Amino acid sequence: MARIWRFESDFMKTQIEKLSKPIIEKVAIVGAGLGGLATAIALRKQGFDIHVYEKAQEFRPAGAGLTIAPNGLNCLAVIEQSIVEDLKRSGCDVRQGIFKKMTGETIAINPIRSRYLEKYGQPFLTIWWWRLQQILASKLPPEIIHLNHRCVGFEQNDNGVEIYFENGKKVYADLLVGADGLNSVVREKLIGDGKPHYVGSMIWRAVIKYNYELLKPDEIISIKGNKQIMRLLNVGDGYIFWAIRKLSSDFSVSDSATLAKSRVLNEVAEWEESLRGLVDATEAEQILEGPICDRPPLAHWSKGRVTLLGDAAHPMATSIGQGASTTFEDAYELAQCFSQSSSIEEALSSYEKRRIDRTQIIQTRSALADMRSYETDSETFSRQTQEQSQTPTGEEFLDWLYNYKPFMTA
Repeated sequence: MARIWRFESDFMKTQIEKLSKPIIEKVAIVGAGLGGLATAIALRKQGFDIHVYEKAQEFRPAGAGLTIAPNGLNCLAVIEQSIVEDLKRSGCDVRQGIFKKMTGETIAINPIRSRYLEKYGQPFLTIWWWRLQQILASKLPPEIIHLNHRCVGFEQNDNGVEIYFENGKKVYADLLVGADGLNSVVREKLIGDGKPHYVGSMIWRAVIKYNYELLKPDEIISIKGNKQIMRLLNVGDGYIFWAIRKLSSDFSVSDSATLAKSRVLNEVAEWEESLRGLVDATEAEQILEGPICDRPPLAHWSKGRVTLLGDAAHPMATSIGQGASTTFEDAYELAQCFSQSSSIEEALSSYEKRRIDRTQIIQTRSALADMRSYETDSETFSRQTQEQSQTPTGEEFLDWLYNYKPFMTA
């Protein structure tokens, strides 16, 4: 009888150990951009062993200016409250949006801060991509971020995933998260859906230190030209981000930085002098030129022990400015799904159910907004932009978009 009791006791102990064992232990994240780092922070708080692999050889000033809306801030606040506090200190809290003609004449002023705080409980912030990357990286132990690791593929089975890098290294993990952007290697291996889709707009952009008072620290300026739109953002510490996008059937990239600068200067040749001066003052090597691309929405982001996140999963046009915010939603939800599930299959299935329908809507809206912004003259452009947020349909969409609040865990 004692022998039977000991057998049953050992069996129950084994079963309890199986149930208490986490469904994953080691997670490999490919990509140390905003999504990869935010996901690393969120998953580490769940107790997982996280490692981030980045193809760049070093972190250096790079990237564009970006906006972070209330839905993104809500998720960052739950992932790590200090991120939002650092972001508010490093970026700019936008008070109003200003619409101008290419001659410099102001058409309309749209209040932003009071509306956002009152309706959504969070401000609307602008910041330099690189500075936000620094903030996120500072929340992680430096030894878990592995630079100079360009992912070239992976293989998986029921027990784990083996990830291969260009430098010859191999890494084994329980879960692989592809957060490697628009041209994701992980997505191509996982889904195999080819190259991104050109949405019809070319873009030139840069972040520069600029002392001339083109805009106040708490403003966003939008300027409408002839099939062109320019945006100016203050991104903190005296830096201005400018971007010019143009409707174009030609999505070829210039052969050199000098030609790229010449090309964009030609686009603003008839614009007001201070706007031309901003572009002219920018070093050619600082100007990023390229086509704006997205990808068709996917029915599934995950297979086995591999999943996608951010631009690797749902790249979108820039008009609505939701790329970063939806990525932070992904990071929060993925971590929550693994904290609430009993298997990898359940966690990734839940992650897709929470994210795919929402991001499909935002992707579609972003592509439509990009095209419609070219269809009108400057006065109508500013009026329609404001009216779209005041019509029942526009108001309902913005409420749905910005009121996204993650479940607050204890």
